[in-house]
Amino acid sequence: MRILWVKADGLWPPNTGGRLRSFHILAELARRHEVTVATTHGPGEDPGALAAALPPGSRVVAVPHAPPRRGSVGFAAAALGARLSSQPLHYRRWRVPHLRRMVAGLIASGEIDLCVADFLKAMPNVPIPGPVPTILFAHNAEHVIWQRLSQVQTRRWRRAALAREGVRVRAWEAEACGTVRLTVAVSEADREILAAINPCARIRAIPTGVDTAYFAPHPARETADRLVFTGSMDWHPNEDAMLYFIETILPLIRREVPGAALTIAGRNPSARLRAAAAPSGVHVTGTVEDVRPYVAEAAVYVIPLRVGGGTRLKLFEALAMGKAVVATTVGAEGLPLAPGRHFLRADAPGEFARAVTGLLRDQAGREALGAAGRRLVEERFSWSHAASAFEACCAEVLEHHAD
Repeated sequence: MRILWVKADGLWPPNTGGRLRSFHILAELARRHEVTVATTHGPGEDPGALAAALPPGSRVVAVPHAPPRRGSVGFAAAALGARLSSQPLHYRRWRVPHLRRMVAGLIASGEIDLCVADFLKAMPNVPIPGPVPTILFAHNAEHVIWQRLSQVQTRRWRRAALAREGVRVRAWEAEACGTVRLTVAVSEADREILAAINPCARIRAIPTGVDTAYFAPHPARETADRLVFTGSMDWHPNEDAMLYFIETILPLIRREVPGAALTIAGRNPSARLRAAAAPSGVHVTGTVEDVRPYVAEAAVYVIPLRVGGGTRLKLFEALAMGKAVVATTVGAEGLPLAPGRHFLRADAPGEFARAVTGLLRDQAGREALGAAGRRLVEERFSWSHAASAFEACCAEVLEHHAD
């Protein structure tokens, strides 16, 4: 197969869950197929490093782009374009004319069999209908994220604005799933959600993967009473989770375990998060080259997400490192895990705090939970397994296209 992979918001470095998933699946596909990546790169990002990291023979073409910021001329143009089209503003901002022309040229060249739009953000840059079939790789059920964002907002005007945008995103997501040949979701739960908004769309689910050699247990490094959370802190659901944890859950934990300490490791933390963390003695690292040392030293990995979609790679990484995990329902959503066996599930603040303090006081319980999680990901969730499932989806689309 000759595959064109379109990613509007960059692929390198692989420092977010979405980039990691895309990169590992791409790398596996490129071992057996001709892969061309058409993407953007932001300031300081090196598309040449992406090409070097992929198997020989892969091609990467990239254009510089940063989404327009609120108040800029580009943002105003995107807002006007969104009003005049079905594309919601958040996704219209990722319409990159140079990238779209590049994609159209590659498809018109006759050198491409199949196009993959990686995330809903890529869709404004893919010409549909076109001479080759397109797959939408849906890492999230996007409209669900917007709905949940509105539900956790305390300001009425903001809640109403997010709810309105969520309605637009739902309509456009349903339309996008219907215009491509196949939508690939990252969990069965997401597949069902997307099928509900467009029953006529063809949707398949693939599993999530993790690099179990890279994310390996280091029990000797564990520090008692240490908690950790990792993730891109410029992704609002992660920031919301940590603000919620610091303000609502951490004080309850410290009533029982006064020495409990939290580390938040991830890129681009906001001034708001740093301001909330400082009085509580929470360590906010900012961008780090490697999250593993921070995970290794923690006794418990916490995922108090209230907002999100898709699946959380951070949870699989923690399990691969043999960590005891406490997560909300949203935090573990879409993953085939057994609560009480592979992780502890808790949603209310008091319930979450009790689960964490119980594990901090029970080393044997932590170790048993971590070992069960490690066994699960070793046996069932390699990246090669996820890529094989994606490859089967590509073959299915091409078979139907040939007919």
